[in-house]
Amino acid sequence: MEISFEIMALLVAVATLAGFIDAMAGGGGLLTVPALLAAGIPPAQALATNKLQSSFGSFSASWYFIRTGTVQLKTMWLSIACTFVGAGIGAEVVQHVKADVLMSIIPIILIAISSYFLFSSSITPHPDDKPKLSEAAFAFVIGGSVGFYDGFLGPGTGSIFTVCFVALGRYGLVAATARTKVLNFTSNIAALTFFIFAGLPIWELGLTMAVGGFIGARMGARVVLGKGQKIIRPLVIVMSMTMAIKLLWEQHSQWLQAIF
Repeated sequence: MEISFEIMALLVAVATLAGFIDAMAGGGGLLTVPALLAAGIPPAQALATNKLQSSFGSFSASWYFIRTGTVQLKTMWLSIACTFVGAGIGAEVVQHVKADVLMSIIPIILIAISSYFLFSSSITPHPDDKPKLSEAAFAFVIGGSVGFYDGFLGPGTGSIFTVCFVALGRYGLVAATARTKVLNFTSNIAALTFFIFAGLPIWELGLTMAVGGFIGARMGARVVLGKGQKIIRPLVIVMSMTMAIKLLWEQHSQWLQAIF
């Protein structure tokens, strides 16, 4: 399909902002998917093209955290493997299954995440705190299930991973965010692989947007290491609540309009 230069430039700008936000708190797809749909991209191709462009942004943030030593890949190999498998299965299943039921659950999950960050007295674990799940259990249970969710649908994946690393892995917020981006990149690549086999991504558009996403994610990763908890915590709350409200409105707009 033909896309004008003006629309392409706007999509790149949106991808840049989305990459910046996504690197810090997740939720970049809240901007890019509606933008792709507004540009006239069919839903299935919009999701696949979004995975293509967001893979570059999540890689940019992941590589920055790895290069600065914030995260060590050798300690995450099992989580990476489980996330990859889960996301691949999710991406395959979503092509054959209606997602209406799960879509109704997502806002509840996002509200719970934002409430955790909003009301938790401290999201910086004490040095003596022990993880509530072993590395292996975390990999299979969280990596596999959240990876499946990202391949199947995806909204709020970054926020879900972050709260799991904080609440169950007992990581500090910066370390949790860094590990989140590694697993987010893993699930993006796994889902993208299956979408490519199905011939869904629009390559020219996705790769062009990827330039903006890559730059935005690198900038966001720098802010994470510089500002840390001061900026991540409120962003997770805002992005989670925004996504929840958006999804609730899309699903129940007539009912909500009748009330208000």
